[in-house]
Amino acid sequence: MASEATTVDVDGPHGTRSMRVSSPSRLVWPEAGITKLQLVEYFVAVADAFLAANGDRPVSLQRFGGDVTGESYFSKNPPKGAPDWIRTVDVTYPSGRVHPQLVFDEPAAIVWAAQMNTVVFHAWPSRAENPDNPDQLRIDLDPQPGTALAEATTAAFGMREVLAEAGLTAFVKTSGNRGLHLYAPIRPDWEFLDVRHAVIAAARELERRRPDAVTTAWWKELRGERIFLDYNQAARDRTIAGAYSPRPLPAATVSTPVSWEELEAGVDPSSFTVRTVPDRLAAIGDPWADMHGRAGGIETLLAWWERDVANGEGELPFPPDYPKMPGEPPRVQPSRARKPD
Repeated sequence: MASEATTVDVDGPHGTRSMRVSSPSRLVWPEAGITKLQLVEYFVAVADAFLAANGDRPVSLQRFGGDVTGESYFSKNPPKGAPDWIRTVDVTYPSGRVHPQLVFDEPAAIVWAAQMNTVVFHAWPSRAENPDNPDQLRIDLDPQPGTALAEATTAAFGMREVLAEAGLTAFVKTSGNRGLHLYAPIRPDWEFLDVRHAVIAAARELERRRPDAVTTAWWKELRGERIFLDYNQAARDRTIAGAYSPRPLPAATVSTPVSWEELEAGVDPSSFTVRTVPDRLAAIGDPWADMHGRAGGIETLLAWWERDVANGEGELPFPPDYPKMPGEPPRVQPSRARKPD
C-alpha cells in the first residue's frame, strides 16, 4: 500500500515550490490534536515573520522521531537529502571544529525542515555572512522553582531599563513555556566573548539593583526563588528557540514576540499556539517588525564589565561542553568543592 503523502505549494522569492509532506495526518502534538500537515500550514502562515527573525542565520534543528512526547535530537549539520537550493554556511564551534549549518531564506525551506520532523528552530544570534559577530544580544529570563511569569515580567522590565541606560533597545518574547527572552539588536562589531561579557555586565547590574528577585548564579543550588539571568545563552553555539518557533509542549505553544505594552497588561503564554499565532499575526502584525533598524553598541556594557573586573568580579562559568576558558572559575558545584584545610 502506498504511504500517505500530500504536497503543499509554497510561494517564495524563486517562485512556487511544490513541497512533499509525508504522513500529513500523523499527530505531532497528540494532546492538542495537531498534525504534521497543520504544522506545515502554520509555518506557511507565519513565514514572513519567522524568516525576519530567524532567516539569514545559521540554524540548528530540533527534530523528533515521533511526536513531541518522545525523544528529540539536534541536527546541526545539513541532513542528507537537503535540497540544493537551501543555503549552508560554515560556522566554528567552541571546540574549534568547523562545520556547515543550514540557513533559511524562503518559506519552502521551513516546510522542508518540518517535513524532516523539525519542531523547534534554534537560530544563531549572528548573520550567515558574519557568523563570528553577533548582531543580537540575548538574555534568557529563566524562572526557578517558586517563581513564574509574573516574576520574569518584573525582571524583564528591570533589564529593559538597564539596557536602555546602556544605549540599547530591548525586545521581548515568550519562551513558549514559563520564561521570557530579551533581545537587543546590536551592530556586528564584536565577537561572541565580548557580547557574552556585555550580557554578564547587564545581568550583574540588574542583580545589584534587585538581589532579591534575580540572580546570575550558574549553580542551581545558589539561585533560590529568583529569576536566573542566563548569560550563557550569549556564548558561541548556544541558542534558544527562535521567535515564532513552536515548542514541544502539550499545548503546542509558540515562542511569541509581544510588545512591552502587552507584557505590562499581562500575557498568557499558553494562549500563543500553533493554532492561534497566525491569526494574531494577521490581526496585529509583528511586534518585532522594526527590530533590526534599532541596532546599538555595547561599548557602555563593556565599560561596566571592565569596571566589575577591576572590582574583583571576573569571569563566570561557561557551559559544560566548552573547553576550559581563560579566567574561568572552577567548574565544580559549590557544595562539592574541596574545602580548604
